[in-house]
Amino acid sequence: QVQLAESGGGLVQPGGSLRLSCAASGIIFSRRAMAWYRQAPGKQRELVAHISREGSTIYVDSVKGRFTISRDNAENTVYLQMNSLKPEDTAVYYCHAEYLPNAWGQGTQVTVSS
Repeated sequence: QVQLAESGGGLVQPGGSLRLSCAASGIIFSRRAMAWYRQAPGKQRELVAHISREGSTIYVDSVKGRFTISRDNAENTVYLQMNSLKPEDTAVYYCHAEYLPNAWGQGTQVTVSS
């Protein structure tokens, strides 16, 4: 069975940084595109960043230049480095194995506030 476990969320001040991690099991990780999504209260879940199995990346416009998605296939882990954080980045962040049903983690809370 597919299991994804996010970690690294927390409370940071505007302009600060966080690094999220997602450890995957139950999939052949190196064959799968991975992604980070987020959902703020009262808002629709949105794609934040996507990384292909080859390492190509895509970002939503609002995080370009601030966030970096990466992967370590040896550790079956995908990361999201978040810099220059803004209050509007506050959300629950979810890890997803693209194109697989039910391939979601439980989420990790990111709160950006002074």
